[in-house]
Amino acid sequence: MDVNIGSFLARRADISPDREAYVDSATGYRLSFAALNQRVNQLAHQLRSQGVGQGDRVALCLMNSAEFIESFLAVAKAGGVVVPLNWRLVADELEFIIKDSGAKTMIFGTEFETVVSDLAARGDKTDVRHWLQVGGQCLPFAEEYEQFLNAGGKEEPAVGASGDDLLYIMYTSGTTGLPKGVVHTHATSFWALLTFQASCDLRDGDRYLVALPLFHVGALTPVALNIYRGVTSVVMRDFDPTRAWQVIRDEKIGGSLLVPAMLNFMLQVPDAATGYDHLRWIQSGASPLPVSIIEQYADLDIEIHQIYGLTETCGPACVISADDAMRKIGSTGKAFFHTEVRVVDETGEDCAPGEQGEVWVKGNHIMREYWHRPEATAETITQEGWLRTGDVASIDDDGFVFIQDRIKDMIISGGENVYPAEIENVILTHPEVVEVAVIGQPSSKWGESPFAIVVAKSDQLSKDDVLAHCQGKLARFKLPKDAAFIEVIPRNANGKVLKRVLRESFPGPAQE
Repeated sequence: MDVNIGSFLARRADISPDREAYVDSATGYRLSFAALNQRVNQLAHQLRSQGVGQGDRVALCLMNSAEFIESFLAVAKAGGVVVPLNWRLVADELEFIIKDSGAKTMIFGTEFETVVSDLAARGDKTDVRHWLQVGGQCLPFAEEYEQFLNAGGKEEPAVGASGDDLLYIMYTSGTTGLPKGVVHTHATSFWALLTFQASCDLRDGDRYLVALPLFHVGALTPVALNIYRGVTSVVMRDFDPTRAWQVIRDEKIGGSLLVPAMLNFMLQVPDAATGYDHLRWIQSGASPLPVSIIEQYADLDIEIHQIYGLTETCGPACVISADDAMRKIGSTGKAFFHTEVRVVDETGEDCAPGEQGEVWVKGNHIMREYWHRPEATAETITQEGWLRTGDVASIDDDGFVFIQDRIKDMIISGGENVYPAEIENVILTHPEVVEVAVIGQPSSKWGESPFAIVVAKSDQLSKDDVLAHCQGKLARFKLPKDAAFIEVIPRNANGKVLKRVLRESFPGPAQE
């Protein structure tokens, strides 16, 4: 397949030159498709002059910004491979990713001067030799991004990669063990765009809110799709729930993808949800969305569509349509248009309707491999091309998928499988609960017992209130044996709860 994701911008700039491509929601800085393409061309030429060619890795340590999008597309045009860095990681974690990927160029923001200085001082512990700094007073070993870009030619560069050539290596969050680099090509990314376009109500000229970090596939794939479809990306440098409502109103946002925690925080903003008549839908991904949150947004006449996907699928797996969002509330829908999804038992056979099993996904948008991890790749992708997700789900009689939890987070209590998300959904219906996470604690009697960790609206809520609220709503073996309160639920950059951290903080043993 002769496609280059960066070259899509050139085509869009030709078709819709004056349409807004990028809007910075904080500063109001705006770029048309033509202006964005010109800057991308200049950067691509300059990167080429520094030796970045087909297959060469370029690491990005940038907040959500025009420079991130420019760098991603310029590296793609030049034929290089983008390595988006989770800037919330510490220097040791970043060192591993940079060394593992073999990146020789890094583009970083002034916000990360301290950690980048630390990395640069480590010498051969990374392979980076060319540092480009965005903003601030340039570090002694770095080159100023804007000056570097402005020296480049504006003409369209020759395409440096296509099809099965690598586009980016996106490292998993590393909640267990060392992070693995998920490899996507121009072709797998293009198929992700095609299946999103065929499955979702994204329209020519729409305006889309990008609030997830761009090092996350849930932001990077939509931005690429927006360029392909002629949609304006209105980008939040970092997420703020009050500001999010304002941006939706002022920029006339039509759609977005947010994680459940973001949607929950936005509900805590008093009297903010006004002036959003143009907002057709918000997709929610990263983890199962509590039904109570869907219902609260429905009361505001805002459709929340659960979407299910992974970094390994370049985003798409399942999505629910507007027609089914309330009829099948709590479901993540059916497979995307160019995607196949199964729920299988331990032998790899399809589960009966209502039976819980592991989700397997197949499609041309599945990752090529884990970078330099052939054994992990073989464990994850079957010989028939099915991706084993590690997620637990069931499919109802109508073919709708209901995601339950991660297999590794499952609690086995008295020989019964208990999925924390089910308990969390119940506890979240208590009016005094803001957030909750459920883990298993070791039990001499049951093996494991559920334990609830709660963020409360006030100190009026007691653990007895939480436990009593679950009575009659869950089977006895699913009832939490105890509860504790915490100010903030720890999450990774993708919005997923760090259950590992909570298990370390609340090791048990369980109350009997």
